[in-house]
Amino acid sequence: MREIEIFLTLAEELHFSRTAERLGISPGRVSQLVKKQERLIGGPLFDRTTRTVRLSPLGEQLYEALKYGHEQITRGIEAAKATARGTRGTLTLGTMGPYALQIKDTLDLFQARHPDARVRHREIQPASPLDLLVSGEVDVVYVWLPVDGPGLTVLPTGHTSALFLMVSAGHPFAERESVCLEDFGDCAVVEGGSIPSAMEEALNPRRTPSGRPVRRGPRVTTWQEALSVVASGQATAAVPAETPDFYTWPSLAFVPIRDAPPCRWALVWRTAAESPLIRAFAEASQDASQDVSSPYGRARSPAPGRNAIVDRRVSACTEHER
Repeated sequence: MREIEIFLTLAEELHFSRTAERLGISPGRVSQLVKKQERLIGGPLFDRTTRTVRLSPLGEQLYEALKYGHEQITRGIEAAKATARGTRGTLTLGTMGPYALQIKDTLDLFQARHPDARVRHREIQPASPLDLLVSGEVDVVYVWLPVDGPGLTVLPTGHTSALFLMVSAGHPFAERESVCLEDFGDCAVVEGGSIPSAMEEALNPRRTPSGRPVRRGPRVTTWQEALSVVASGQATAAVPAETPDFYTWPSLAFVPIRDAPPCRWALVWRTAAESPLIRAFAEASQDASQDVSSPYGRARSPAPGRNAIVDRRVSACTEHER
């Protein structure tokens, strides 16, 4: 196998030094093994001069005969290694609609490392973000923090999103440059189904910073219901800054919340159900986040212009501003 690999590499590179560098051996060793092969075959495999290296007709014949078999053997070995590592099979990933785009770098890196693994996508609902995970219908979910349920492993991804208030186009806040958390006391927000209280508070608090209660509007069970409720003017909802890019409804408006802490995202899975496939996906997420020199490490950001508004946050909203 090693001698075949050397022959195939030299046939591709047509350069002894580059072949040696690619295989981690000396040019002299490459030359020695090629001569050995030629003695075994009974004829020259390469036409060599002081300036060029070319495949001979005999070498062309041997190259065509060997390359596909070598590729098949290599794929078979890699498949066996993947099986031994437990990184074959299907990983079911739960995301909220297009928010899977936020972890495209992780998905690309995972598939590149584990080509025999398959990622199956399931949609989860913001009103009940952990239900499919707890029931075992998905292996990993991509959700916003905080998540503190028992028996769950939480891996922050490093991705953050500013928060916007989603309102109907006719809402009094629709034409504002920004709002603040104290303004939540003047409107109703949608109410989720089985959303954990800490996750709900991260987006739609129960009280304003001054202690005023925040009214709850209609209860929703799906994201589509939330969009419809807000578009009809029955309630509002705090959403990540990417949402305006995904849902450009003419009946909706998105206003930056200038004093809201950024929304942080994480991968979450059931600790007892952790598998080699889940660990491999978690490793891809960590490496994609840390390798900023690679396309895998570049996080998506909200559309230009929105950031400029959001970055002008203040620590609180005064009575005069309201």
